[in-house]
Amino acid sequence: MAESSSAPASGQAQSAAPKSVPKPQNPVMRMMGMPNIRFKLPSRNWMIFLSITGSFTAAVVYDRREKRRAQKKWCDLVAHLSKESLPIEETRRKLTVFLAAPPGDGLRTAREHFKEYIKPILVAGALDYNVIEGRREGDVRAAFAERIRKQRRRAGESSTVIEDVTSEDVVAEVRKSIGVRDEPGPNGDLVIGRHTWKEYIRGLHEGWLGPLDPPAAPEEPFANEVPEVPTDGNTESPSVPEQAEEKKEEEKKPAKPTGPTPAYIAPADYSSQSLPSSLPQSLEGSAPIVFPHILGFLNTPIRLYRYLNQRHLADSVGRDVAAVVIASYARPYADGASSSSDSDFNSAGISPSGTYEQQSQLESEEPDWHKSVHKKDESNPDKEHEWLDDIVLDSRIASRMQRYVLSAEEEARAQRIDQGVEYILGEERPPVLSVWQRMWIKYGYGEDPELTKRKPILGNIDGEDGV
Repeated sequence: MAESSSAPASGQAQSAAPKSVPKPQNPVMRMMGMPNIRFKLPSRNWMIFLSITGSFTAAVVYDRREKRRAQKKWCDLVAHLSKESLPIEETRRKLTVFLAAPPGDGLRTAREHFKEYIKPILVAGALDYNVIEGRREGDVRAAFAERIRKQRRRAGESSTVIEDVTSEDVVAEVRKSIGVRDEPGPNGDLVIGRHTWKEYIRGLHEGWLGPLDPPAAPEEPFANEVPEVPTDGNTESPSVPEQAEEKKEEEKKPAKPTGPTPAYIAPADYSSQSLPSSLPQSLEGSAPIVFPHILGFLNTPIRLYRYLNQRHLADSVGRDVAAVVIASYARPYADGASSSSDSDFNSAGISPSGTYEQQSQLESEEPDWHKSVHKKDESNPDKEHEWLDDIVLDSRIASRMQRYVLSAEEEARAQRIDQGVEYILGEERPPVLSVWQRMWIKYGYGEDPELTKRKPILGNIDGEDGV
């Protein structure tokens, strides 16, 4: 009986013993004080965490790499312009950039979009630019319209407005006196965002079709009435020192920020205005630049998707900016629309439904605007809203507008640059060396023959070792 009872006990002891004995640590590693590290797979929770974080990190790294590649493609496309020399009496042609604070957000967001996607291409092409900013709705419209009115006054149109002399005017006069002129060639306008595009169209019509002098301000009701004397028996008027103190206190208060100047002309009056004599037959080319912007916690999935797909935005913006920088081909807006085919517009720029191509530019951005922008002020129903109102165009102005696009040759060259066949116009990309080849050359074990040709000549040019 004892033997039979001891047999199961010994079997249980053997089953309780570990099936595999851990491999002993290397004596050398043990003498060095190294811990006995055993490699094993992480647990289920760690596997889930590492899979999610690893996938997100890989998506971000891939997107940023492709984004840099797309930006470099368009920068290399315009880089040959920076190598062109200009006479000493000419200045580089200047573009105009229009940007405004997006609806529901500040101006910093628009500036970051410009610096990240647009400015690198302008710098690569060595072009100068002037920025017209707007912090509130209507600022870009007012600034652009005043700029056109100033141009009309300088062209000889009569006006009673006395212009203020700015520092830019002084610099322009000095350059003109010493014989410095602008580089011959077309300029261009970069308009960032749908909201800025609406103000740009409105300011363009207001500047060319509106009057040069500001309209008369409406009279305030009861402005000339004498204030009533209080009937509570206190007929004493404030003394002169008290009035002076009240005036000083009012002067100490910070001035309230004023909004943009009211529009000189309403969109309904465009057709009744005559064209000024200084209006050119074709206006400067423009390019509406996409500016996706959305706010709100519930829109986090959309914002996350856009965060992981910045490479597509960089490629789209880079193509439009490069077209303005090169300025090799400008077509009328009647030739086609982003949301319609070329056959949808006639020679006057009007579709069979009566709409213009300019009205459909960047239209997909409006649903992303903050809901406060889509609400009209019920207390003042006659107030104009540049962002919310529909775009109204006059056919005489719309037919003169042009848009810069890349030609087929430029598109093909951009494709070759992306494939690594071409680097800069007229040059081939240097040979790509592996890591081992670069290390071999770096430590003096060899030298690439292509790099040897580009090395500067040191010492005596004739090859003589003079003393």
